[in-house]
Amino acid sequence: MKKKFVAALVCAAMAVGLLAGCGGNKSESSSGGAAAPAESGGTEAADVDYGTGEIKIWVADNIVDFTKDTIATFQKDNPQYAGYKVTVEAVGEGDAAGNMITDVEAGADIFGFAQDQIARLVTAGALEEVAPDNVEAVESENDAGAVAAATVGDTLYAYPLTSDNGYFLYYDKSVVTDPSSLEKIIADCEAAGKNFYMEVNSGWYQTAFFFGTGAELTYETDDTGKFTACNASYASPEGLLALKEITELCGSKSFQNGSAIGEATNVGAIVDGTWDAETAQQVFGDNYACAKLPEFTAADGNNYQMSGFGGFKLLGVKPQSDENKLAVCDAIAAYLSSGDVQLARYEAVKWGPSNLEAQKSDIVKSDAALSALAEQLAFTIPQGQYPGDYWTLATSLGDSVISGELTTGSSDDDLMAALQKFQDTCNSYVGK
Repeated sequence: MKKKFVAALVCAAMAVGLLAGCGGNKSESSSGGAAAPAESGGTEAADVDYGTGEIKIWVADNIVDFTKDTIATFQKDNPQYAGYKVTVEAVGEGDAAGNMITDVEAGADIFGFAQDQIARLVTAGALEEVAPDNVEAVESENDAGAVAAATVGDTLYAYPLTSDNGYFLYYDKSVVTDPSSLEKIIADCEAAGKNFYMEVNSGWYQTAFFFGTGAELTYETDDTGKFTACNASYASPEGLLALKEITELCGSKSFQNGSAIGEATNVGAIVDGTWDAETAQQVFGDNYACAKLPEFTAADGNNYQMSGFGGFKLLGVKPQSDENKLAVCDAIAAYLSSGDVQLARYEAVKWGPSNLEAQKSDIVKSDAALSALAEQLAFTIPQGQYPGDYWTLATSLGDSVISGELTTGSSDDDLMAALQKFQDTCNSYVGK
């Protein structure tokens, strides 16, 4: 557990870093990574002796240079941290959690990770809670979805980095005439002989239908990351409408299961994310366009807005026996996740900020993909913690439609039986 004086040291350190964003130089991107936000002046924190040591940081490969440059600037502007040698290594968000859980002691001191891994990391003792005096700033300066993703129980365990891990619609505007309607998108693709891609056998993407009709599937965890409750209503009239719509989509001759435009062929529209924006622009050329997910007309005759998950990248700090080192790690994590650095990171590698002020910048607002995602996120829920087995189960449900086991010709009883089995299995993961 952090001692109070560590939180105070971190608060002072953040004050030093935040001065960098007040009237400082605008960050610039280059082949060597973006410079951190401008210079900072001294504060009382400079008089604190933090000692010496080594700090290891894991981040995605495409921000290694950016992170190195940002930390170098931070240490230059804050010489009280110069006694620490900081090493930045390329370990992606998808691998970091698994590596940390396997061997916490050998893992990084600071590491980026996807929000769906936070419960596992807390359970493994791989995450220190955010310094108490930093909590208010983190919660007020970042969007609510990112803050929720960084929280387990009532405890904030990580620093938000992005709000860009969601999905929306990329489309060829010479093919799709009305991106607001799923039925019209499908009709346009069929008429043009083009394909519509969506990964319906993914527990991440298929929630767009279920959450859209009002079905629920969320888990509650305690502060240790243990699953304590499952709130599921897939076996319901709402869930039935969603599953029927999935069978309708899969029955179209234009449908292709997938979510990576770089692997798509003859594509007219695809449900994908910001990570594929550059590829989508190359594929569609002058006809490149983005939009939130469409509405669909369900079997009951009503229109429903497609929903789904919002995802986030987070930055975690490993518990430390040396409280001075812990304070330095928190200061670095707070700075790397600050609004100015988030904006500089966007300029360097196009990661979408979670910081509210950075989101308001003209350069971020002019990004078509991020704008579509921002509009879509208003209709989504933050992806909380889900058991690992959930993802396999959801794949099986989608596969049963793709394979033709469940179709538009299936009876309501058969569809509801599949949903009840799915829901019962989801409930069985509680307590694990």
